[in-house]
Amino acid sequence: MAQELATQGGRNMTQTNGADTTVEHMFTPAVDIFEKDDTTVILADMPGVASDDVDITLERQVLTLIGRVKNHAPEGYRRLSAEYREGGYTRTFTLSDAVDQDKIKADFKHGTLRLELPRAAEAKPKKITVKAA
Repeated sequence: MAQELATQGGRNMTQTNGADTTVEHMFTPAVDIFEKDDTTVILADMPGVASDDVDITLERQVLTLIGRVKNHAPEGYRRLSAEYREGGYTRTFTLSDAVDQDKIKADFKHGTLRLELPRAAEAKPKKITVKAA
């Protein structure tokens, strides 16, 4: 099933908003991909992202993962130093026809997004019986 999923790894990007000095950093989440039986599992690491801030879209075989990190400064405090970078994560995968797109499952726990991509029934190997003539 490894050929059924192509990763389009991104790069760290900085986006600016015209005259606005707000800068949003876009990071590529670290991803592990596993296979078990007829399912491919993707684990994407998105530390600092809340489950409500994860978006997954699937359009024309392209699976896009987006996670946004919100400002984490405590209310009422003024920031003196910042080593945590705010921004978000984005990663894109191209799926083959062998993935059953209607049965993709996703869950998010402890900063890790887990996707299950089951193999489509028509893509599973079929046993052909040979009859003796």
